[in-house]
Amino acid sequence: MSVIATKKLGAVGVEVLDVGTDRLLNDPEVPEACMEALEEHGVLLFRGLHADDATQVAFSRRLGEPARFRGYANPEVMEISFDPGNPNAEYFASNDYWHIDGAMDEIPAKASLLSARVTASKGGETEFASTYAAYDTLSDEEKERYADLRVAHTFEAVQRLNYPDPTPKQLAQWAKRPPREHPLVWVHRSGRRSLVFGATASHIVGMPVEEGRALLADVERRATAPDRVLRHSWTEGDMVMWDNRGLVHRACPFDRSEPRRMHRSTLVGDEPIE
Repeated sequence: MSVIATKKLGAVGVEVLDVGTDRLLNDPEVPEACMEALEEHGVLLFRGLHADDATQVAFSRRLGEPARFRGYANPEVMEISFDPGNPNAEYFASNDYWHIDGAMDEIPAKASLLSARVTASKGGETEFASTYAAYDTLSDEEKERYADLRVAHTFEAVQRLNYPDPTPKQLAQWAKRPPREHPLVWVHRSGRRSLVFGATASHIVGMPVEEGRALLADVERRATAPDRVLRHSWTEGDMVMWDNRGLVHRACPFDRSEPRRMHRSTLVGDEPIE
């Protein structure tokens, strides 16, 4: 008998049916079962869990090492909102574009957990698409062609999507984040392969800029076609956990004058993109 009961959600993801906060905190078998399910399915939905910050962080610690975020009362929980007092509010608009968390870091995050505290009256869903599936569905010719391609990722690339005419101050601020170069095809320690793309991808190294951007746009378009995407409509108390190394995700539009507020904890990664 499986440790946890799940229900398939669609092209990616499962809902966990029989795990409440008590099992998250105390069942010795649940952490490993969740990580195995995450590797297989990409997304775990805990519907109506109502885990407070302490519970979410404690469960995160059972799964790995939680990342720490500067500027928040609880440094292991990032509040995602457009509240003017939020230290990262000006950057959260970029969450509307497909991305991998930590694509600009030396080692990206392993996984993230996101809980809905206040939801939008309309919109504000979160969408997920598998980057493993994105690779698996390539033709043999494409797999051969993409194997040696390398992609430059920049903070400026994602920020220009929201600020197409940046000020010198913005450009200087963005330039503080050094660019990062990744292979287009990530060969994971597990032996699986995934594609590394998203809003931070600026251009393909050694390829004419527009040609490279057209290739990246085609990769993203195919990988995130509607039949390959899980769209989760949030209800207050839901918690979603996703495999950051095998997925891209994005937030859907909503009225940003509304007080939508999500609390995220993130597991520190241990595998570079190579």
